[in-house]
Formats: sequence, structure tokens, C-alpha cells
Amino acid sequence: MSTVPVKQAETQKPTESIEEKFHRLASVWRAETAYVSSSNDLVAHPAFREIVAMGPPVIPLLLRELENGTGHWHRALRQITGIDPVPSTDRGNIGQASESWLKWGREQGYRW
Repeated sequence: MSTVPVKQAETQKPTESIEEKFHRLASVWRAETAYVSSSNDLVAHPAFREIVAMGPPVIPLLLRELENGTGHWHRALRQITGIDPVPSTDRGNIGQASESWLKWGREQGYRW
């Protein structure tokens, strides 16, 4: 009598939430671009591109990063939303740019 080997059930990897995926990609992006000065190289990085591709669901997460001072996510916000609430006089001023985006986020109902 022959025996048939039992196939082990494949264990499924739990699906990542939007927040988990964002934080994973943001960590990769920060680590791999820590010494990159070219803004073109920063936004061309695959992890950054993947974050932008996640679209509007990551807007609150990007705003939280700005609020906590843990990232310069203005370019991602611009690419996702198609707008730029930063006045031309504040361009290049990271603090003011962050404030403009946070104000926009509150006005749009993204932030409390």
C-alpha cells in the first residue's frame, strides 16, 4: 500500500495595512537616501514612488510625518494631490512649507 504525502497548507502572510506598508516603505526610503542630496534622486527612489502610488489613503500619514517633523514629504503630497498650498515666498523653507501643508490638511478634514 502506498502513501500519499500530505501537502502542507501554505501559510499566508498577513496582509499589510496601508499604515504598515507606508511605514515600511518610509523606513527603506529614509535609510537608502540618508546621504542623497539630489531631490531628483530622492523622488525617483522606488520606495518613494511606491508611497506616491498608494495615493490619497496615505495623505493623513504624510501629514502626520510632517507634524512630527519626521520627514520632508512635501513632494509626495504635491504629486498625490496635484496641488501645492505653499506660497512661493515660503518655498525652500521646510518649516513654513510643513505649516502650509498642515493647514491645508486641517482645511480638507485630514487633520484635527
